[in-house]
Amino acid sequence: MASPEPRGLVPFTRESLELMKQHIAKKRSEEHQEEDLKPNTDLEVGKELPFVYGNLPQGMVSEPLEDVDPYYKDKNTFMVLNKERTIFRFNARWFTFSPFSSIRRTVIKILVHPFFQMLILISVLIDCIFMVMTDLSNWEPVLQNTLLGIYTFEILVKLIARGIWAGSFYFFGDPWDWLDFSVTLFEHITRYSSLNFIPIFRIIRNLRILKIIPLNQGMKSFAGILIHCLRKLTGVTILTLFFLSVFSLIGMGLFMGNLKHKCLRWPQENETEALHNRTGNPYYIRETESFYYLEGERYALLCGNRTDAGQCPEGYVCVKAGTNPDDGYTSFDSFGWALLALFRLMTQDYPEALYHQILYASGKVYMVFFVVTSFWFAFCMVSLFLGIIAMSYEEEKQITAENAKKTEPKFQQTSKELQEGNGATETKTAQIEMKERSSASGILSLNVVGDDAVRRKEELKISRKGCSLCWYRFAKTFLIWNCCPCWSKLKEFIHMVIMDPFIDLFLTICIILNIYFLALEYYPMSEETNNVLSTGNLVFIGIFTAEMIFKIIAMHPYGYFQVGWNIFDSLIVFHGLGELYLINVHGLSLFRSFRVLRIFKLGKYWPTFKILMLTLRNSLVTLKDLVLLLVTFVFFSAVVGLKLFGLSYKECVCNIDKDCHLPRWHMYDFLHSGLNVFRILCGEWIETLWDCFKVAGEFSCISFYMMVILIGNLMILYLFVALVSSFSSFNTTTTEEDDEAKNLQRAVARIKKGTSYVLSRILCKKQSAPKETLDKVNDVHVKENISDHTLSELSNIQDCFSDKEKSRGTEKNTMTENESRSLIPSPSVSESVPIASGESDIENLDNKEIQSKSRDGSSKEKVKQSSSSECSTVDIPISEDEEMVYDHEKSKHLKSDYRQRSLPGQISRGSKKGKVWQNIRKTCCKIVENSCFKCFIGLVTLLSTGALAFEDIYIDQKKTIKILLEYADMIFTYIFILEMLLKWMAYGLKAYFSNGWYKLDFMVVIVFCLSLIGKSREELKPLISIKFLRALRVLSQFERMKVVVRALIKTTLPTLNVFLVCLMIWLAFSIIGVNLFAGMFYECIDPISGERFPVSEVTNKNQCESLVFNESVPWENANLNFDNVGNGFLSLLQVATFNGWITIMNSAVDSTDVNMQPKFENNIYMYYYFISFIVIGLFLPLSMLIGVIIANFNRHKIKGGSNIFVTVKQKEQCHAVKNLMSEDSQKPVPRPRNKFQGFIFDLVTSQVFNAIVTVLICLQAITAVIQSDEQSPKMDTAHYWTEFTFVMLYTGECVLKLISFHCNYFTIAWNIFDFMVVIFSITGLFLPLMAGHYLVPPSLVQLILLTRVVHILRPGKGPKVFHHLLLPLMLSLPALLNFSLLIFLVMFVYAIFGMYNFAYVKKEAGINDVSNFETFGSSMLCLFQVTIFAGWDGMLNAIFNSKWSDCDPDKINPGTQVRGDCGNPTVGIFYFVSYILISWLIIVNMYIVVVMEFLTISSKKKSKTLSEDDFRKFFQVWKRFDPDKTQYIDSSKLSDFVAALNPPLFMAKPNKGQLIAMDLPMAAGDRIHCLDILLALAKRVMDKDVKLEKVLSELESGLLLADPFKITYEPITTTLRRKQEAVSATIIQRAYKSYRLRQSDKTMSDIPMTDGDREVQAAKEEACFDKAEEKSAIRSQI
Repeated sequence: MASPEPRGLVPFTRESLELMKQHIAKKRSEEHQEEDLKPNTDLEVGKELPFVYGNLPQGMVSEPLEDVDPYYKDKNTFMVLNKERTIFRFNARWFTFSPFSSIRRTVIKILVHPFFQMLILISVLIDCIFMVMTDLSNWEPVLQNTLLGIYTFEILVKLIARGIWAGSFYFFGDPWDWLDFSVTLFEHITRYSSLNFIPIFRIIRNLRILKIIPLNQGMKSFAGILIHCLRKLTGVTILTLFFLSVFSLIGMGLFMGNLKHKCLRWPQENETEALHNRTGNPYYIRETESFYYLEGERYALLCGNRTDAGQCPEGYVCVKAGTNPDDGYTSFDSFGWALLALFRLMTQDYPEALYHQILYASGKVYMVFFVVTSFWFAFCMVSLFLGIIAMSYEEEKQITAENAKKTEPKFQQTSKELQEGNGATETKTAQIEMKERSSASGILSLNVVGDDAVRRKEELKISRKGCSLCWYRFAKTFLIWNCCPCWSKLKEFIHMVIMDPFIDLFLTICIILNIYFLALEYYPMSEETNNVLSTGNLVFIGIFTAEMIFKIIAMHPYGYFQVGWNIFDSLIVFHGLGELYLINVHGLSLFRSFRVLRIFKLGKYWPTFKILMLTLRNSLVTLKDLVLLLVTFVFFSAVVGLKLFGLSYKECVCNIDKDCHLPRWHMYDFLHSGLNVFRILCGEWIETLWDCFKVAGEFSCISFYMMVILIGNLMILYLFVALVSSFSSFNTTTTEEDDEAKNLQRAVARIKKGTSYVLSRILCKKQSAPKETLDKVNDVHVKENISDHTLSELSNIQDCFSDKEKSRGTEKNTMTENESRSLIPSPSVSESVPIASGESDIENLDNKEIQSKSRDGSSKEKVKQSSSSECSTVDIPISEDEEMVYDHEKSKHLKSDYRQRSLPGQISRGSKKGKVWQNIRKTCCKIVENSCFKCFIGLVTLLSTGALAFEDIYIDQKKTIKILLEYADMIFTYIFILEMLLKWMAYGLKAYFSNGWYKLDFMVVIVFCLSLIGKSREELKPLISIKFLRALRVLSQFERMKVVVRALIKTTLPTLNVFLVCLMIWLAFSIIGVNLFAGMFYECIDPISGERFPVSEVTNKNQCESLVFNESVPWENANLNFDNVGNGFLSLLQVATFNGWITIMNSAVDSTDVNMQPKFENNIYMYYYFISFIVIGLFLPLSMLIGVIIANFNRHKIKGGSNIFVTVKQKEQCHAVKNLMSEDSQKPVPRPRNKFQGFIFDLVTSQVFNAIVTVLICLQAITAVIQSDEQSPKMDTAHYWTEFTFVMLYTGECVLKLISFHCNYFTIAWNIFDFMVVIFSITGLFLPLMAGHYLVPPSLVQLILLTRVVHILRPGKGPKVFHHLLLPLMLSLPALLNFSLLIFLVMFVYAIFGMYNFAYVKKEAGINDVSNFETFGSSMLCLFQVTIFAGWDGMLNAIFNSKWSDCDPDKINPGTQVRGDCGNPTVGIFYFVSYILISWLIIVNMYIVVVMEFLTISSKKKSKTLSEDDFRKFFQVWKRFDPDKTQYIDSSKLSDFVAALNPPLFMAKPNKGQLIAMDLPMAAGDRIHCLDILLALAKRVMDKDVKLEKVLSELESGLLLADPFKITYEPITTTLRRKQEAVSATIIQRAYKSYRLRQSDKTMSDIPMTDGDREVQAAKEEACFDKAEEKSAIRSQI
């Protein structure tokens, strides 16, 4: 219901209060009426009163006013406005002071005064500043008492002004007031009592920081939004805890006690000590002396008793002794520690350490556990959280958009009225306010062009109005240079020169050269190179200075500084000149780093960069309050950590460091506490948590860390989703280019024109314009086939097309405005997916369905004309997807091209040679298109690929396998050559090489040939190493991989321009790193201990080299450094993946100067460099890239809502999965006729029985939770009998269901699962008695019984919230499986490549006995780590060992001819960087698929459309009301039926009036057909939808086809007519009765009545009165 028109401001008087009470009384008397009014979002508390309500008179400032929002007219409230028109609301009933009390009015004036708010804000900020200080002077108590007095005064003011009550607008009705009151109360208690020693009371005062939030309306709004989002995340949180608990119990069953297995020296000098150690004492004193340690490792080497587990060296045995790793904090010995370990794996914090520990102690086979937990489980949970947050964000955005649409007409109408009333000033102000409201909302995505341009113009007008007349005179006199005619001519000449396109081209080249010069700096740099770079810097400064001077002359200073880019250019010039002035000053590396700003000068000529920066600026302005809220939370967490753990770190520092020195990461001071919080938010928290355990205890540390992780990541994810949404509307074609960008195009066009003119004159040929035009059109056609937005489109440097081509491209690539601004693609827009010009023309021929369709008459005519070569006579059918594209886009071009190509090459049919050739080609075509041939080639491809896995370092020791592989390679080569020749014959060379997949096959054949040649000659042996490329042939053989690769190309290629922008940002940070840290990562290492010498012993390089030891003391550089831009990029990549970033930051923070020994935290503020990079260089570019990928994903979404990463068959599988997830996916089991069986059937199918089974499952899980390692024998016995009891109970359940269900028991998958659990459980109980306890794991039965917890996720049985959360994951499962296949193929290729290049690398750092490249399995273990971005820095460090000091190039490797154990750093860098980028791209698209599925389901639920799921649920309910399947229900049941439906078809009671109004057709017997009901309900849901008729017709036709019964009835009436007939009959009957009653009265009028007769007469009159009322009620219903 729309709000009434705005009215003026009216003072709140006693009459107003009485009128309000009357409204309230009237509302209570009319309780049956529904309330349609809602609060106006523009009139909320804390917002400014819109100018549509007129000016605010001085007499109404800080005075009670009647509420202008109609919603509050009967809410007993009044409104107060301060000078800034800020809205405050108060309750009119205070129980002590009335609104007209002078005391309360005075206090309200104090409360609403801006100075009071400013006083509180300043007090809070001062309090925050002094909270971070650890050492305060003697006046600290005075300051604290003063601040406490201010806070107490504030509470008293609020109590008097608002009232002591817990209702709306009372003091205790606001949670923030509750927080203030509680903190102030506890602060008084701790100040004047001894409770100050309790830690919780000591940190309560820090909650005062959160008081900043309600003082900022934007932050308060975002806090409310996040709280609302947190409520929606409740289901995901519970599901996450459920899976964490299940995986923790599985981990306990698999790994309990295994991490205590260590290599013990044997035999011992004292055998009793060894025996005592093996008894299981976890705190064995001589542990460090008896166990085996790897070099440089802190903890003992773990081992296992399995063959694939870690083995002990000679002289050691594997026993269970000592403590768990990481000081006992990493284990699966109890549920708590297992839960912490699983949470660590889910958050992927230092997973490689736990990964190696488990594989060493339990065996490599348990890699499956880590694949499931650290990859799939983490992926699914993060996807669910992102999906819910994205849904919440979209909801808030839509609400804000709707409010803006409702508000805009009011502002426009008011503006017209004010204009008519000569209110021009107020009109402009109202328009500005309207723009600010629409653009400054916390949710809306911004239009990066329109709104911003209007806003800038309005701000410019306002600024001009605010400027003084003196400033205009000064600007006109001194900043606009119009001196004389000569000067004007000079200015015009300079303007013509400086604005010439070639000047812009020259400046662009200079900027690029300057960037190149900046990137050339390195360490150590020769004097000659330094002089060249210095000279180049002077030249570029001179060029940029001349540009600035000439532009100032040409544009006047006033016009020059009106342009933002000119201001930026002038700052760069002034910086360069200042650098020249301070060139001889030492220590200005940070000042020199600002040279990188010259890189961003390129953005002036780069439209993509400008659009991205503009979008980013607008987004950050919109989300500034959310950013402030995040900063406030980080500050609050740092202060709480400081107050809670600061003293503990100081007092218990010896528990962490053996020298009793504070570690790098502690919370003793605010700076380190803030850095620790930032590290936690970056996902690195487990190591600092272990230190916290040692100094402060487990409970407080876990509570603090969980608070920071959960709340902080919620804010970060919400901010990330908001930024991604703003970048998802990225489209350069919607913006206009500036003059600089157009000048570049003009300059390039002139150069092309001049070049073509010179060439034409030289070659004496005259170009024809029609041919040139045709080439342009063909070029455009090719570009459009590559992708919707090619690189030329993204950079906006292509030539101008014809109007026809522009319109055609626009129709193809245009998206609706709502779609471009949202993460959700419009369901009404269906787009065809373009195919690249080099893409497969015959790639879908292996599809059997398409083959069958191609044989039909309708499909025979549709062939790809371009697929035939010049001599081809074979017409190749095309797939359905390609047919759609070709019909709409390529028909004209391809047909004309085909005629031109095929006519000259036609073979005479009369020629015998031609017929033979034709028959040969047809035969070849039949062969290659045969399904058996394709299956054979696919099998050979898999065999050839799998054969690569056997070529490990042990292949020379397996002579037979080596010989077989050599012969197999030859056979595979001949087979693939034969296949290639057959396809050449069948399709022709031109068609073959125009197919991208066949090009790949051709390349693989070349690889086969080269590898065979490499085996034949020793000098060509390196060619064998390219055999890993053979695996790429798998891509062309399997449709699922081909679909994913095509889709990745479509979504990724258009982002290349954005990727270059991100790369430019990284280049800037890399250059800054070179200027700050080049040559400073060197250090002097003690060769004995391997640690760095302290500065007190060695201060520089010369002292290090002068030391004399047994061997030379190395002055070593860190492997990752900033000595050049390349190393800087690699270091930043490690920081971006949070692998090895701590080591890099430590080197930077300890750096002093070149050739100087580093000192501990000498340069601690260099942490801010890395923090800036993580925020600016990682978080924001990641948002840009993912946003643009999502935009491309939405553009290419296939018709029907399916994503582009699935095949046609998999789309059908999605429908099957959706039906499987439904509650009625299983057919009901008939009830047996036997009484006993029927009784049992009723028992096992009852809700009570299912609840009992669920309780048993939970109890069984609880019994598993209370277990622990090394528990007492009594606990073991109790646990055994508990398991026995549960097995018997589950067996009894199985027997009862078998008795009642008979054979139908095995028709239900869940029953089969339960039956298998019972069988395996019984086997697990009795198998140890027969085979022995040592052969059967003790936790076998527990793990088997634990699998029954999946019943909680069963559709229809478990919580519905789990079903709603798992549905998007299940619908995304086909696409995720396709991605998994592609990831596995990529891992396979890189594993083979790693075996060929890094198999013999020295084992250290990240390469060890478990993770190495010696065998295929070990290589896959390494690559799995890299896939989850864990531990790749350690592997790269091992590969960096390429010097004599680090490795032995001549080391003999037994069993092979390869020598040396050195790595190849260049190959290693390429290997890991390329794999990280490819795997990141695939994983990001996996996240996008799941999140977009969430948003699609959410949009379908909110849109007024009906899906198959709604129809399915309709018939589910219909079965209950029509068990006999008559297709009819009685009209009396209609009300109950529609009330039992699910939304959106649901109609709540009372609904009889609405049902009658639907006018449903009725058959004989007052029965209504299901189709009529469904059509009527569908029409009600889709009332104003334009697609209503189409949906209804499809629905009706579909139901008629699917229905086994035919509709053969004719309606005799309708519900409305039947109701009218009933009412008419009732009226006639009552009229007749009243007539008879009057007649009887006349006859009885002369007879005297007795008392009894009077009572009867009164009763009759009363009955008549009641009937009249009933009659009126019936008419009202009609």
